[in-house]
Amino acid sequence: MQANFPKSEGICIFCGKTFTKAGINRHLKSHLKKKEAELVEGKSYLVKVEVDPYGGSLPYFLSLWVDGDAKMGYIDTFLRDIWLECCGHMSAFSNGEISMGDMVKEVFYKDLSFFYEYDFGSTTELKLTVLEEYSVKADDDIVLLSRNEPLKWKCDVCEEETATQICIVDDEMFCGKCAKEHAKECGDFEDYASMPVVNSPRMGVCGYTGGSIDIERD
Repeated sequence: MQANFPKSEGICIFCGKTFTKAGINRHLKSHLKKKEAELVEGKSYLVKVEVDPYGGSLPYFLSLWVDGDAKMGYIDTFLRDIWLECCGHMSAFSNGEISMGDMVKEVFYKDLSFFYEYDFGSTTELKLTVLEEYSVKADDDIVLLSRNEPLKWKCDVCEEETATQICIVDDEMFCGKCAKEHAKECGDFEDYASMPVVNSPRMGVCGYTGGSIDIERD
C-alpha cells in the first residue's frame, strides 16, 4: 500500500454534491434531520464505516443510513457485498454480545463504536461508529448515503499513470504499460500474483476482485 494516499471524496446521495471524507457525514446529518419531519416514525442511524487497524487513516469510507428494525446480519451481508466477499470466509462483530440475529435498534445508540472482522486468516477489520440517531424509518434496511469515489492510485514505477493492477508478491501497483514490463520480470505475475485495483480496503487480499453492489464505483 502506498504511503501517500490519494484524495478521498464522496458524493451525497441526496443532493449530488461532493465532500471530503472529513466533511461528508456532517453534511449528511443536515439531510437526515429534515427526513425526520417527512417520513414514518421509527428509528434509524447514521453509521460511518472505516478501516482498522489503521485508525481511520486509509481513504476508504462508507456512510450508511441503517433502519432500526434491520438485523445486524444485514450489515454483515452489505459489507461483504460492497467491500469484502471473496471466498465465503467467516465474519463476526468483535463485541461478543452482538449477534447477527440482533435487531439494530437493540444494539445501536449514538456514539457507539465497535469492530467487525471478515476472514480470520487474512483479516480485514472495520470500525463502525454510530454518528447520530433519528426518530424516523430509513428508506430501506440499509441505504448507502455516500462512499469514497474510486481512488486514483499512481503507478509505483512511472509515478504518472493511474494504477490498474497490483502484484501481490512485490506489493507494488502498476499502470497497464508498466504491468506488461513487470510481467517479464515476475514469473508469478500472470500466473496468480496479478490482481485488479478496486475500490475496497480488501484490494490485493486473498481472492478479492471487487464487490457485487455499487459496481460502477468499484
